[in-house]
This record gives sequence, C-alpha cells and structure tokens, in this order.
Amino acid sequence: MTSRIENPFSIRFVLPEQSAMYLQMKEDEKLVSMPVIEQDELESFHYLIRDSAREDYAITVSWWKPIKGELGSICSIWGVVKWIDQNGRRIKLVNDEDSQWIDLDKITDVKG
Repeated sequence: MTSRIENPFSIRFVLPEQSAMYLQMKEDEKLVSMPVIEQDELESFHYLIRDSAREDYAITVSWWKPIKGELGSICSIWGVVKWIDQNGRRIKLVNDEDSQWIDLDKITDVKG
C-alpha cells in the first residue's frame, strides 16, 4: 500500500459545498419510488390493522414517505393501532415511546 507522501495525487482538497453536494447525491441514491401493492396484500394489511385495533396487540407497519417528488424512503414503526380514521384514511399507531399517524394509502407492509 502506498502512502500519501509517495502518491501526491491521493491528496484532495474538497470545498464544503462539494462535500455537501456529494452527501446529498448519496442520500438521493437511497430513495425509492412508491411500491405497487396488490389487492390481496392490501386486504391482508387491512385485516391485521383492524385485528390489532380490536384485540389490542402490537404490529409492525412499514410505509412509504415521500421526500423528493416521486421518490421517498420506507419507514417502519411497531405499536398498537389505537385509532382508525375512516374519513382521513389514516391510522394512529402507538408504542411505548411514540405515536404516529400513518396514511393507509402509503402503507407498504404490515407484520403481526
């Protein structure tokens, strides 16, 4: 392995703007588009959500969170469904540390 002294071209000076742009570009590479969910999967998700609200047991819900236009990231949280808002098409998931409102149209996975 060559040291930096032996290879002077390995030393690079990077401006803060360049560093920030590079980090932003790396973050953008992690973004994904909204996954397409089949009807049978949606019915299974809705069944688990209703059952969690009725029987008061914890589930893990993953949802797509938009960040840049049509691209976003997948977030996940576990908890018990405490409220189903039919008009707003969202659920309230509560655990020991946090509570989160999640849009039903953005849910990508539910595990019991």
